[in-house]
Amino acid sequence: MDAEKISLGALKAYNPESFTKRVVFKTEGSVTFVLHFLPGQRLPVHKHPGSTVYLLVLEGKGELVLDQRRLAVEAEDAVTCGGEANFSFENNGSDPVRLYVTLTKLPDERYAENL
Repeated sequence: MDAEKISLGALKAYNPESFTKRVVFKTEGSVTFVLHFLPGQRLPVHKHPGSTVYLLVLEGKGELVLDQRRLAVEAEDAVTCGGEANFSFENNGSDPVRLYVTLTKLPDERYAENL
């Protein structure tokens, strides 16, 4: 596999209407993306069936909910969980939030689309 370099700064995109997602890498069976949240925006409860989720908070802070367990997260925190967990996030702070997420297995091609 050839090396690939991508600037996360070039993918930074905020939308006042909703969080955004920008795909960083997509390979056979896995995807890495960056989620962007303005204050008050949230990612609804969902699952990632068959995957392991790796999440790194690039900037900002908020609340991650994994199967009803609430975790306060902030810049430089790293979290992992199984894809069967009910997963949600809310930017409950006053600054933008960026999350770097890797799914080890694509549950569905929709998970590898920009939003």
